[in-house]
Amino acid sequence: MATFLHRVGQWAFRRRRTVLLLWVAVLAAVFLGATSASEAPEGSSSMPGIESQEAFDLINERFPGAEADGAEARVVFVAGQEQQVTTAANRSAIDTFVTTVADGPQVAEATSPFDAEAVSKDDSTAYASVTYKVAADDLTDASKEALTKAVEQARDAGLTVEVGGSALETEAAQGLGEVLGVLVAAVVLLITFGSLAAAGLPLLTAILGVGISLAGITALSSAFGFSSTVGELAMMLGLAVGIDYSLFVVSRYREERAKGHEAQQATALAVGTAGGAVVFAGLTVIIALLGLSVIGVPMLSKMGLGSAGAVLVGVLIALTAVPALLGFWPDAVLSRRDRKGGSRSRKGERRSPIKLRRRSGSTKAAGASTETAGGSPETVGASTVKAPWGVRWARFVVRRPLPVLLLTVVGLGALAVPSLDLRMGMPGEEAKSTSTTERRAYDALAEGFGPGFNGPLTVVVDAKGADDPKAAVAAVSERLDSTAGVVSVSPARFNEAGDTAVIAAVPSTAPTSEQTQDLVRTIRGERAAVESGTGAHFKVTGTTALNIDVAQKMQDALVPYLAVIVSLAFLLLMLVFRSILVPLKAALGFLLSVLAALGAIVTVFQQGHGAGFFGVEETGPIMSTMPIFLVGIIFGLAMDYQVFLVSRIREAHIHGEQAGQAIVTGFRHSAQVVGAAALIMMAVFGGFMTGGESMVKMVGFGLASAVFFDAFVVRMAFVPAVLALLGRRAWWLPRWLDRLLPRVDVEGEALTKHTPAPQALSDGTDRRPSVTV
Repeated sequence: MATFLHRVGQWAFRRRRTVLLLWVAVLAAVFLGATSASEAPEGSSSMPGIESQEAFDLINERFPGAEADGAEARVVFVAGQEQQVTTAANRSAIDTFVTTVADGPQVAEATSPFDAEAVSKDDSTAYASVTYKVAADDLTDASKEALTKAVEQARDAGLTVEVGGSALETEAAQGLGEVLGVLVAAVVLLITFGSLAAAGLPLLTAILGVGISLAGITALSSAFGFSSTVGELAMMLGLAVGIDYSLFVVSRYREERAKGHEAQQATALAVGTAGGAVVFAGLTVIIALLGLSVIGVPMLSKMGLGSAGAVLVGVLIALTAVPALLGFWPDAVLSRRDRKGGSRSRKGERRSPIKLRRRSGSTKAAGASTETAGGSPETVGASTVKAPWGVRWARFVVRRPLPVLLLTVVGLGALAVPSLDLRMGMPGEEAKSTSTTERRAYDALAEGFGPGFNGPLTVVVDAKGADDPKAAVAAVSERLDSTAGVVSVSPARFNEAGDTAVIAAVPSTAPTSEQTQDLVRTIRGERAAVESGTGAHFKVTGTTALNIDVAQKMQDALVPYLAVIVSLAFLLLMLVFRSILVPLKAALGFLLSVLAALGAIVTVFQQGHGAGFFGVEETGPIMSTMPIFLVGIIFGLAMDYQVFLVSRIREAHIHGEQAGQAIVTGFRHSAQVVGAAALIMMAVFGGFMTGGESMVKMVGFGLASAVFFDAFVVRMAFVPAVLALLGRRAWWLPRWLDRLLPRVDVEGEALTKHTPAPQALSDGTDRRPSVTV
């Protein structure tokens, strides 16, 4: 693979104009497709394999046309203190509202609360239902203005009026996620590279990749049913990996130039080495994301497909567009010191600031002490040179591997403990900000009619097999009404054939509470007894039951999916590093970081600790799709850091360095780049917490936390500590397995045999690989 990628990098460098024109043409094509694409259809809520979905399908079959797709509004009226909505003045204001709205444009029906028995027992609260002939996205401004104006008139009459439903749904606040992430990434890149061009190139290519990905998702939204959430998550992930993958290639290019290679050869070597790790890391992310489709949740499949496409574009750009841009400005990405290094050497000046040549795993110079894994700072003559932070940290870990390992495992284990309390669900209007009218309408209905009013259970009774369908349905209704936790049961509504009925049961607890989940299980648990006595079959559905079923399905799929991901990680890393213990260590580290991230999510979003600091107004169950989505993405990102860090350690080991020294050498070459990449990803993911939908906010927090734990705790502490304790045994592989496994040259070992030696300066100064200390 290294040889092939070397040729790709060389071709992209030579044909740089062609490569960039091709990418511009791709951008123009997908942008044209996005502008001419039809609007995406309504996202499918189909969830195969769960009872709620089967009940929905039965309703659609037995009640043709019952699945209305028109917009609706539930307008809630609350009387003032010690007042009632049934007083003459308040009733007149509500009747006027209903009459006015019923005559509005696109309105199908407006139902008065006094006709529909929609008044609370204490007469303090009432609600009117307004349905429209068209979907929410097709409502005209005139229709929305008519409803808003009628609401304001009712408020002027002294009533508190709030509106729930889809008709006037408040758009999620847009934060500064993209801008904040890019700004922080620019600062980190500038500090890391010390060059505006080197910092700008990864940003430029990442923005190009995100633009292509978003335009492509928009162009395909109608065909695949992509929602806005798919685009937001694809942007988040595409921006993060796009910057990181370009960062790895540019960093390796600068390293090769520092060794003395000319620009074209340095570009080819960078793509052949760092590009191999980019391909491997990108493929693991793509596989993990596409694997989400096997779970059977359409929304999750679409999210995985869109995000996988964004990652693929990021990989291709890093392998082609980055080397092409390096061809246009080969010296611009170098630091000012490195650009002047050659001229200073010709003048006999000391280079930046001291360079010691690496020979046989040690660094020596006249009057210089030999560097060891646990040694003190290097000395040259009478001067002491402070080693980079990565080297100093690696030495610290190598000297004290056991305490570092124990502290790491105990710390991450403690953070993972709250994940044992993980409750999954799908938040609704109760998770919105109290500044929205939907949330205030939700609270008013909960206060006036009980917390379970916002999440009624729909029970569909199939009485085709009953001798007396009406008697069978009546028996089901009586059983529901007598069930503890049910406060009211609506009259049964039969279909035209009279063999199927729908009953609404209102729980006494909130839709997302554990008590409501227990109630659904209780009702379903009583089904066998009811069915045997009546001959009728029933199923429980509705939004509340659907969310409970989806959460259970996600929970059941989490452990198998995690097992598949960990097994895949083990096999891939065994193939790359030709070791058994290194992949085992990587898989255990991945589990630690994922469980710690899940624990952090539960702590903030479910238990509410620190929720205010992160802008979380309402705590509750964790979004059902969040844990599996987190596992899939973090698996790929963890492989990024694993490959870029451990591959350099293995490279040093292959060249004869002892275990401890190989760790220090690997950290010297990769710690700064991995740290910068992690900071960039954390900034991009964390920036999305500033606004957007609740799922995006939760995903942003979870991914930022997981990247921190994986990059700065697992890869920087757990990994070197385990390698130091294992020593040479870390790279052990049975001979029979070594013969069976195909060789994947991620480190680019094959290139060293065919790469010409670095150029010498005109004064004979050797520019072979050197190490800055």
